[in-house]
Amino acid sequence: MGELNGEKTHNFWGNIFKKDTDPSSLNVTDILKMIPIFQNLSKRDLKKVAGIIYDRVYQPGEFLFEKDQPGAAMYIIKKGAIKILAPGPQNEEVVLATLETGDFVGELALLDDSPRSASAMAVEKTEALAFFREDLNKLLNTNPETASRIFKELALIIGKRLKATNEQLFSRPL
Repeated sequence: MGELNGEKTHNFWGNIFKKDTDPSSLNVTDILKMIPIFQNLSKRDLKKVAGIIYDRVYQPGEFLFEKDQPGAAMYIIKKGAIKILAPGPQNEEVVLATLETGDFVGELALLDDSPRSASAMAVEKTEALAFFREDLNKLLNTNPETASRIFKELALIIGKRLKATNEQLFSRPL
């Protein structure tokens, strides 16, 4: 559950880590195993993907990405918190969601470089893992089976998020 303009909202961006798990103590392969997009990969495939994941650190107020910029990567929050922001009707900043340790965001950027529909800003010092579309495309050439599994899970996640968004939009009184 999140909040949008003071209302509780349901979204599919739930935390993937167990409450008693400290993700900063996990290696990249262990973290990837917990992300739905990578869950069906073998240990060998997870190691390949871990080799093309980048560590990033963001300070409070720093953007992971901004609205209307071309998408380039998805991010897994290893430790910290970010706000997903969009301009409101009077160009005020609206918080669409707050994502924390264990959440992931920006997976649509793995498909194409279309402009971001919102911004993601760190609200505290945040450690994130970045997975770039360019690296996924290289993986498609070198390891097509692994990349195909990732694309399949990506499609399922996007479909679930779209359904959740539709339910959220159409369950509200007009």
